[in-house]
Amino acid sequence: MADLKTVRLTRNDILHKEFKTGFHGYQEEEVDQFLDIVINDYDTFNAEISRLKDEIKRLKAELASGGEERQSSAMIANQGQTNYDILKRLSNLEKHVFGHRLDE
Repeated sequence: MADLKTVRLTRNDILHKEFKTGFHGYQEEEVDQFLDIVINDYDTFNAEISRLKDEIKRLKAELASGGEERQSSAMIANQGQTNYDILKRLSNLEKHVFGHRLDE
C-alpha cells in the first residue's frame, strides 16, 4: 500500500478552531499555519482519490480481460465435453449396430 501522509485535522477540528486575537485581530501566523495544514490535508485527500480512481480503472480492465479469458476457457472445456459425449454416443451406436463384431 502506498505510504500516505497522516491527516491531522478532522471535520470538527476545522469547525471548532478558534484563533487567538492579537492587538490587530487574529494572529496572522497562527491562521497561516492552520490553513497550511488544511491545504496539505486536502492535497492528501485528492492524491488518495486520484490513486483510488486509477486503481478502479486498472481493476475494471483486469476484470474485463480476465472475464474474456474465463469465457474462452469455459468454451474450450464445453467443447471438450461435447466432443467426449459425441464419441461416447458414436461408440454406443456402433456397438448396437455391429454388436459383438467390434470386439473381434
